[in-house]
Formats: sequence, structure tokens, C-alpha cells
Amino acid sequence: MPNPFAIPLNAIRAIEIVARRGALAPAADELGVTPGAVSQHLRRAEERLGMELFERTRDGLRPTPALVQILPRLSAGFAALEDAMAGLRAHNENVLTVTMGNVFASRWLIWRIAKFNALYPEIETRLVVTGQMIDLNHSDIDCGVRFGPGPWEGIRAELIGGQRYRPVAAPPVAAQLKTPADIVKVPMIHDTSSMLPWAPWFAAAGLALPKRMPGPVYDDPALAFDAAISEQGVLMAVDMMSADTISDGRLVRPFDVSVEAAGGYWFVTAEARRLPRKVTLFRDWLKQEVADSGDGYVAQRQRLEAARQTAPD
Repeated sequence: MPNPFAIPLNAIRAIEIVARRGALAPAADELGVTPGAVSQHLRRAEERLGMELFERTRDGLRPTPALVQILPRLSAGFAALEDAMAGLRAHNENVLTVTMGNVFASRWLIWRIAKFNALYPEIETRLVVTGQMIDLNHSDIDCGVRFGPGPWEGIRAELIGGQRYRPVAAPPVAAQLKTPADIVKVPMIHDTSSMLPWAPWFAAAGLALPKRMPGPVYDDPALAFDAAISEQGVLMAVDMMSADTISDGRLVRPFDVSVEAAGGYWFVTAEARRLPRKVTLFRDWLKQEVADSGDGYVAQRQRLEAARQTAPD
């Protein structure tokens, strides 16, 4: 029986990855070979097909128009193969693997995930917490939560919240802030990984952006939150992420002025994959939980806490 593939399947896989990522290294990592071996795959494939598949440019390898035209089918084909292999792992049907960033996991989800587990005890949830943007089309991750402008190529994305942000501070620090202009009198906590610029908030408050904004610098958003709670200064935070610390009094929002980010938090899945029941259940629960934890949630928590403190023993 003749081989239906003019070139080896590994070479086809290498072509698909390089066309999508524009470099040899990602294909080498996924295939477990060297970049040189991937380069040989491409060269031999072009020889067998009698045509060039990539243009060699200073910016890397660019797929030719002919390859661009069939790339969606190649990607969908490999996604279908991965789904088929996943179907062989029946024991994973009730294991839900979710990826997300540190601050979403530590400041929001970890305090609520027990509710999902109680609703669906047959589903085992596994959290992969990382600042890296994992390629959902070529991994065993079921779904994820990403913060950013979105949407992303090859990714099915649903905006779930997190668009509004504003400064937050511990109560002793906030006590020094009578007007928005006073914010320059206290240290400003800088999160180098943040996508929340200060300039729009200063503009909304009718102020010019200061030339200098001294304060502690962190490259982990969860640590930046802890720095704010420990009274190190003022932090720019998404309302959704600060809701719990606001409701329990560890942080306060000194001003009513807030601005809208370029993006927000998105629920993401691989575009070419079907959504199994475990993923749709988690997505629907997540969207409802986000809606329930907005400003109304903060006010409700504060009223309950005030009632508890004034109640007779």
C-alpha cells in the first residue's frame, strides 16, 4: 500500500510549527530534536515536494503563500490528532487542567475554587500557575485564564471581566491621601509585569503624570499585592483582583476615579478543539462567579462585616 504522505509525519509537524511560530527553536523543543534536525526536515521536505515552503528573511522563516493557504488545515489536523489521543486517556476525562497567572490564582481563584469542587466533586482540578503564555493548541492544558488585550490567534477567547482598575493602598497609607494630587506624596509600587499604566488614571483624575514615581519595584504581581498590604505604598490594581482585600479591609480604594484597561481577563481554549463537559462547566461557573464578585460583592461583604462587629455578644 503506498504511503499517503509524500514526506514523513515528523517533517509535516516541523513545517506546521515553524510556519506558525516563525522559528526553528519552538519546533525543536516540541519534537525533542535539535534546530539543525528541524532545518533538515524542512530542506528535505522542500526537495521532495519540489517547491519552497519558507522564505528565509532577516526576521526569520516566513511561510510562502502556498503554505499559508494550507496552514489552517495542518494545524486543525494536528489538533484533531491530539484530541484523538486524548480520547485514549479515559482516566483524564474528569481531570481539568487550567493555566493562569500568579495574581489571578492567588488573589482570586484559590478563594473560590472550593465552590466549583463542591458542585462537581467528580472533576479533579489541577492549576498550572505560570507567567508564560502556554500554547493551548499543543499542550495537555484544557483551558486557561489570560490577562491582556486579546484576542489571540488560534485561541477561542471570552472576556470575563477585569477591565476597570484604580489605585489601592493599605489603610494607614490611604489616610495620607486626601485628594488625588496627594498620591505623589507616598511611594508608588511598580509591578514590572503589569499591563496597568498609571498615565490614563492621572489623566482621568485631571493630573499630569509625574516625571518621577519613586517606590519599590517587583516583577511578580502577587508580591506587588503583598507589598501594598504591608503598607509599602500605592499599587495600581484591577478592581476584580482587589475585591477580596477591599472587602476585608486590608486594602482600600482612596479615590472613586477608575479607568478601563485595554483588555481584561479572558477565558481561553484552543480554537481547533471541541469543548468537553468539564471545560464548559468550569467556564460557566467562572463567568457566574466573576459576576457575583463585583462591586456589589464588596459592598455586601462590608455590610456583613459591619453587622458582625455591631452585633451583641
